[in-house]
Amino acid sequence: MSSEDKATIKVMLVDDQNLVREGIKSLLNLAGHITIVGEAGDGEEALTVMTELQPDVVLMDIRMPKMDGITAVKTMKEQNIDIPVIILTTFDDHELVLSGIRAGARGFLLKDVSLEALVEAIDTVSSGDTLIQPAVTERVIKGFTELQKEGQSKVEKEPVQDPLTQREIEILRLMAGGYSNKEISRAIFKSEGTIKNHVSNILAKLGVRDRTRAVLKALELGVI
Repeated sequence: MSSEDKATIKVMLVDDQNLVREGIKSLLNLAGHITIVGEAGDGEEALTVMTELQPDVVLMDIRMPKMDGITAVKTMKEQNIDIPVIILTTFDDHELVLSGIRAGARGFLLKDVSLEALVEAIDTVSSGDTLIQPAVTERVIKGFTELQKEGQSKVEKEPVQDPLTQREIEILRLMAGGYSNKEISRAIFKSEGTIKNHVSNILAKLGVRDRTRAVLKALELGVI
């Protein structure tokens, strides 16, 4: 499907650096089906205007004055603002990544991401899925492993009542790599609808509500 055929996705940019916002805006304007409906310089300002702007997706910097991205995502959850957020960061800090995931962020990307990957992430998150860039996922896994060793893991360790099938474990590993349903369907030669059904079964069996928490719990349980 070309960008001309895709439904328009309204995006809000939240970053304290004007140059960064202008750069991202210029790039996304090339996508064709993405429209920037508003901007904010910090999380506090973003919360003030986002309900009025009603974006489909928010691109949020992780570190900003007044209110950082993670606090903003937590506040959105508390205020029942159900707009998916993709966190953007330049920082190699798995604790921040884990905090963002726990806060409810639906996507996590490094700022050096390509335009193609950024557009795909926006498309994926706006359709209801969760996406974490593979480079970020590696840091999450590394950090999560360290937390396990220190006995500080915050993921509830409960046994899986209904064991995962080999196919579901295979899909979980691909999810941990940050792959979307479309990419997984291509990798294992199954339809995207079939993958969505598998993902739903995985979430149900692990007792979690999204892909990110499924990966974290699978790591905690030693499933992957």
